[in-house]
Amino acid sequence: MKRVFWLILVLLLAALCGGCGSATAPSAEEPAAVRESETADVPDTEGSEPENDRIDETEETNVEKVMRLYINDREVSVDWEDNESVGALMELVSSKPLTVQMSMYGGFEQVGPLGKRLPSHDTQTTTAAGDIVLYSGDQIVVFYGSNSWAYTRLGHITDRDAAGMAALLGNGNVAITISMEG
Repeated sequence: MKRVFWLILVLLLAALCGGCGSATAPSAEEPAAVRESETADVPDTEGSEPENDRIDETEETNVEKVMRLYINDREVSVDWEDNESVGALMELVSSKPLTVQMSMYGGFEQVGPLGKRLPSHDTQTTTAAGDIVLYSGDQIVVFYGSNSWAYTRLGHITDRDAAGMAALLGNGNVAITISMEG
């Protein structure tokens, strides 16, 4: 009687376990592609956080910074050129603002030393009020009048007309500050 009991118990366990084993242990005769396709649609979530609980660190740290220009502490809007010189200027002011003491020159511009030579690609240019250029690779010039010379264009002040630029720059030396802000 004991033998029959144990035999039934063993057969029952074998039947229960036999159904489980065939789904998780593929036979050696099955092609690898078949075995891989059975698990390809199941994402590996072990040890990972749920999607909606994750904080995207790049959103918090990648605040877009823009280069700003202040003339005697007044911010002006600038449409910066997309060139190597502006890229180098952005790099120069990326860690701390740069203040340049400007001097009036010729009755149409303010000029000042950057303290570092930037890459330049001078071309003969006729400037207008509001133009910002690089002169001689290491001087920044902001115009309140017009001139014709070989410069590298850096940008143009967009929120002042010629009269506004003359009022801002035409009454004595100024200081400009260029910074990266986010």
